[in-house]
Amino acid sequence: MEFEGTVWRVLPLVKGTSARGEWMKQEVVFELPGEFNRKLCVGFWGDKAQEAGTLQPGESVAVSANVESREYNGRWFTEARAWRITRKAAQQPQPQAPVADGLPPMDAFASDEPASTSSSAEVDDLPF
Repeated sequence: MEFEGTVWRVLPLVKGTSARGEWMKQEVVFELPGEFNRKLCVGFWGDKAQEAGTLQPGESVAVSANVESREYNGRWFTEARAWRITRKAAQQPQPQAPVADGLPPMDAFASDEPASTSSSAEVDDLPF
């Protein structure tokens, strides 16, 4: 599974010892873009844990991960284990071009001539 997201939170590093030796796991919560922003917690193990620990909230990344479910005591647990992380280059916000909706620009209605004083002969038909 591959996805692009924004780092939402870097959780504390977890270390331990098993029959196979010492291990470390770094979990990072990513916010995935879309109509409804979803969050996904991904675990980084071993060498990748150290790299994931340097991520900062708000940073854009691409992640490759394996999703696996395991059964334990009649219950199923699902985990996403990342095996690659690629930082995206920071993008500068682009100025947005005005939307052409068929209306003339607002300054098209402004006149260069100074406004003349209103005379008492003008009829003001505004209700207020």
